[in-house]
Order: sequence, then structure tokens, then C-alpha cells
Amino acid sequence: MKISIPYGPTRMEAEVQDDRLLGVFEAPLPPPAPDPDAEVRRALDSPIGSLPLEALAAGKRNAVVILSDHTRPVPSRHLVPEMLRRLRLGNPEIDVTLLVATGCHRKPTREELVEKLGERIVEEERIVSHVGTDESSLADAGRLPSGGRLRLNKLALGADLLVSEGFIEPHFFAGFSGGRKAVLPGVASRETVLANHCSEFIADPRARTGSLEGNPIHRDMLHAADVAGLAFVLNVVINPEKRIIRAFAGSHRTAHAQGCEFLGRACRVKVPRADIAVTSNGGHPLDQNVYQAVKGMTAGEAATREGGVIVMCAACGDGHGGEGFYRALAEAESPTALLEKFLAVPRDKTVPDQWEAQILARVLSKRRVVLVSRDCDHALLRDMGLIPASSLEEGLAIATALTNPRATVAAIPEGVAVIPATE
Repeated sequence: MKISIPYGPTRMEAEVQDDRLLGVFEAPLPPPAPDPDAEVRRALDSPIGSLPLEALAAGKRNAVVILSDHTRPVPSRHLVPEMLRRLRLGNPEIDVTLLVATGCHRKPTREELVEKLGERIVEEERIVSHVGTDESSLADAGRLPSGGRLRLNKLALGADLLVSEGFIEPHFFAGFSGGRKAVLPGVASRETVLANHCSEFIADPRARTGSLEGNPIHRDMLHAADVAGLAFVLNVVINPEKRIIRAFAGSHRTAHAQGCEFLGRACRVKVPRADIAVTSNGGHPLDQNVYQAVKGMTAGEAATREGGVIVMCAACGDGHGGEGFYRALAEAESPTALLEKFLAVPRDKTVPDQWEAQILARVLSKRRVVLVSRDCDHALLRDMGLIPASSLEEGLAIATALTNPRATVAAIPEGVAVIPATE
């Protein structure tokens, strides 16, 4: 049987013997909305747990709209124009700033903003990119439930009305993306992000894909959004083609919770434990570097037996994605030794990219990872303990040689879109 896996803007294909393939496991998502703009309007017309955006804008001097950054496949062209229209419908004089939630990522380029928002919005609106290390743009906002110092972007804290757009997908340690993540990590200081992403929390078994109940990372994020005064969110659930399935608007707690419940029902898929799991980050833009590719690897981790092999298709044209992340893996004595080192780090001593290195070390401590890329330096991948391959066929051949000729294979084309429920 031929399997097809997203890779960059294209796909990679390979054949797997029928008696080895356990199945192709995809989330049985509902069909996309026939008219995405109408679906966005529907959600905004009937907000969950909140007054409409127009009513919230009335009487406010200014509003800040937190935007997802260039690494997120949010269909912002369908969301932001309607949000702006409604803000100004409720208050024609309101002063609006678009604040890009970069978290710990780099600033998007103008070209990336145009691709995301369209030329008109980039040309006409005030757009500011958050920089988590720029102390002059940050202000204290107390403490997180975990004890970490909470510092947030001054524009967000000073807004009369703070709203955000985004999308909801399974997230490998926050449970789900969207909602409160616009604030933390989106517009938080690096210090705050580090405290929230500490090794203790990353190691917590409740900090996993699709898990919100008792998740200490989620708890901190909710608190930060409350403190910032995040009054309204517009989040969408999208399919692998990045088309809108359903929109959820309203309270960052209530609307987001309903969106997570909707997606969770569709994304939990029974997957038998396999010797080899083939997966991806869903292609561009989420597979731009190894750092991001760790997310899809966790789906492969859940779907394979201990000692198995994950074949991860990811372009990684931007390389490793974080110097600290790369160095941690490249200089480690072993994945197990790196895990032990991280677990000894106190919450307030977390270093940048530690969490991603910790999760990759966790994966590599029990499984091997073949990373299939035609766009990334293979020497860099080897440095990080990954096994490089240039095609899916080569990746499967390597994985088979590492296991056995009859090794079973589970294909999860969209690793970031599935919550494997292993049998």
C-alpha cells in the first residue's frame, strides 16, 4: 500500500507491504465549512460566555488584538478583517494595535506578515511584534500559580480591550493550543516562559497531548490570560489543508474549552502499538525546523513500542530552530544523561529551549528517530542524535534495518493533528 506524508508544501510517498502496515491513522474530522467567512461570522454573532465583540468595544479608547505568528497555520486572512470590522462597528474611534505573539520565536518578516494577513492590513494597520527579551516593552504582573514571575507585554497589559485570534490543535505539553496561549507564552517575557516550561512540569504525566485536567502548564497559562484581561478570543479548528472546520468565539475560558472538547472528540484515534511509526508535522509552516518537528515526533512516540523507530518527515529548512536546543542535544553524553541533567534544574533556572530538548531526549531515550529531510544539513541531524534520510523510502528502509524485516508500521500522516489512544 502507498502511504503519503506531508512534507514542506508537498508530500512524500512510499510503499509498505500490506501485511506490515497496521493502518493509516487520521483524525476523522468533520468536513470544512463551505464558506469560511460565514463560519467566522456565525461564531462572532453568537459568542460563548461573552458579550459580542462590538459590545465589548463600545466606550473603549483602545484595543489590542493578539495575532498568532508566522509559525502557526492560522487562517488569519479570514479572522482578522472581521474582528477589526466588528471592533470599529462597536466603536469607530477605537485605536487598534495588532500584537504578534512571537513567544520565544523570532519576529516575522514583512513578507511573512503579508502572506498571513494580506497586503492591505499590513499596509494600513499598526502591527507590533512582541520581543520577549526586550525589557523596555515588558511589565510585572505578579506571580504564576507555580511561583514563576509573570511579566507581560505592556501593550497587552495596558489595553482597554484585549482580544486574540488563533487556532486549536492538540499540543504536546499544553494539552491544546489556542485560547490562553495567546498570552503565555505568546506575549510573555522569556523569563516567564522559562518558568512555565520548567523540567518538572514538562515531565509531569498530565502535561501531554490532549490533556488539560491537572496540567500545571495549562494552569499557569489560564492565570496569565486572566491577569492580562484577555476578554475575547476567536479560535478556529482547521483541517490538514488548513481550511476552517469550526470557529469558536467568546470567553478565553469557555469558548476555548468548547473548542478543545470538539476537537478532542475528533482527534482521539485508536492506534495499535507498532514497531515503526511514520508521521509528520503536517508540512509547512510547522515543519520549518527540528525544534518544531519534535511535536510530531511525540505522536510517533505514543504509537510505537519501546525500542521502536519513529520516521519523521520534516523539511527543517531553517535548521535546528534554536541554538540552545541544538547544543543541548549535540553535547549530551546520552539522551538519558540529558534527561537527568534537566530534571535537576530548579523551576527558576530553566534555560531557553530546555523543554524542547527535554522532550526530544525523552523520545530518544526509548526510541530511535529517523528524520527524513531533503532541506536540512544531515550532519546537523546526526549531531542531535537523529538518523537522517533523504526520502521516505530510505527512511523506512533504515527503520526496517533497525528493527526487523517484518516490522509493523503505523502511518500517522498528521502527527500534530492526532491524539493516539494506543491499544
